[in-house]
Amino acid sequence: MFNFLAKWIMPKKIFWHIIPEYKHTALGDLFKDFDDAYRYEGEFITKSPLSQVYKVAIDGNYFYLKKYNISRKKIQRFLGQSKIQTEWQNLLWFQALNIPVAKVIAYGQETRGWITHRGVLITEELVNTSDLANIADHYQPLLKHKQWVAQVSHQVAEAARILHQHRFAHNDFKWRNIMVDVKADFPQIYLIDCPSGMKWYKPFLEFRIIKDLACLDKRAKYELSKKQRLAFYKDYAQCQKLSAQDKVRIRKILKFFHNRE
Repeated sequence: MFNFLAKWIMPKKIFWHIIPEYKHTALGDLFKDFDDAYRYEGEFITKSPLSQVYKVAIDGNYFYLKKYNISRKKIQRFLGQSKIQTEWQNLLWFQALNIPVAKVIAYGQETRGWITHRGVLITEELVNTSDLANIADHYQPLLKHKQWVAQVSHQVAEAARILHQHRFAHNDFKWRNIMVDVKADFPQIYLIDCPSGMKWYKPFLEFRIIKDLACLDKRAKYELSKKQRLAFYKDYAQCQKLSAQDKVRIRKILKFFHNRE
């Protein structure tokens, strides 16, 4: 009886959107609606407590299908907007800011009232790329190439600065969430996986900015020189010489993960 009343009071609603250029393609035919996309299973890539990621091959092109099952973490169902919705909105907003990201192809979710149960996000494969953490582990020669590092560092600094200027904190700005061309003389970065990012206001914004920069430096301190790390910060802050305020912020960045690694 309770389940019947719950379904009557909070009927199921499904939202599904495919970007127009893909609607009349093989991908659009394969994923005509939300249930088609959620049921589909390609090559399994990874999973977390809330999601699974699959690689899908369609007409010689590859896409990533991310499926959320929020009901597995029941408390998450009542904490406002779902992570899957936040993720697709963030990626689309990054695109609007001209920050390179994995291209969003389709997205949607199933809700009952304000409670999200399931979600889907499909993005286009970033060809010939690898995340920065994997590059540090398996493509070490690239990190020894000063010009390559300088180009990547400049782009990451620019992306971070643009987000922070818009009062937005990534909240998981780690090397594994930054994809980079591994077969290019002029590497291009792309941001991926940002379901926890959001806008902040004073006095909380500065703490979140420090956290973002500390997440980037957490791996950088093992892979890059002090000179390269300082160049990154100066590029981010758009300064030739550090101010007293910059020095205070840098000390906070360096201490952020102290005794937490």
